[in-house]
Amino acid sequence: MKKIGIIGSGVVAKALGAGFLKHGYQVTLGTRDASKLVEWQLGEGVGAQIGSFADAAKFGDIVVLAVKGTAAKNALEIVGAENLANKTIIDTTNPIADAPPTNGVLKFFTNLDKSLMEELQETVPEANFVKAFSSVGNAFMVNPTFESKPTMFICGNSEEAKKEVSVIIDQFGWESADFGMIESARAIEPLCMLWCIPGFRSNQWAHAFKLLKL
Repeated sequence: MKKIGIIGSGVVAKALGAGFLKHGYQVTLGTRDASKLVEWQLGEGVGAQIGSFADAAKFGDIVVLAVKGTAAKNALEIVGAENLANKTIIDTTNPIADAPPTNGVLKFFTNLDKSLMEELQETVPEANFVKAFSSVGNAFMVNPTFESKPTMFICGNSEEAKKEVSVIIDQFGWESADFGMIESARAIEPLCMLWCIPGFRSNQWAHAFKLLKL
C-alpha cells in the first residue's frame, strides 16, 4: 500500500490523515508547527509521523496538499519541486479570500478563467495534480453516512493519477466523477461556495453533492 504524505496540520489534514490511517496507509503529516499536532497524534493520529513540509513530501508516494488556499503556493515552494516530481498530488485547496462572505457566499481570489489548481500545476509542472476533497466539509470526507454514496468531483491532466485518487475516494466511501482535464477545476472549486451557503445562512453543514445519471 502506498505511503501518504500530507502537507498541512489543519482540520482537513487531520481528517484525511486519520482516514488514511484507518484504511491501513502509512502517513506523515508535514507542518510548520509540530505543537499543533500533539493532541491529534495521541488520538486519531496514533501511528502517524510528524515532520516538515519537505519531510512529508519526500515520504509520500502520494502527497495531499491540505493548507489554506492563500498559503498553497508558498507551501509548494517550501516543499521544493524536486520532492514532488512525478508524484500524484491530491489538491484539496480552494481559493477562499480573507474577506467575509456576502449573504453566505464566499469570496474567491481567483476568477472563472483560471483556477487555483491551474496556478499550482504551473508552480510544480512536474507533479500530477488531482482536485479532490474540495467541495465538502472535513467531517464528511471519510466514510460519511449519508442515505446514498455521495459524489466526489475530480479533475487533472494525468489519467493514471486520477485512477490512483479514485481508488482512495472509493475506500473513503465516495463515488468518483472524473470531469476531465485541469481546466475543470474552474468549475469544481466554486462547488465549495455552494456547499457552504446553507452553513453560513442556516448553520446546516451536513450535506454533500450527488451526481445522478440515466
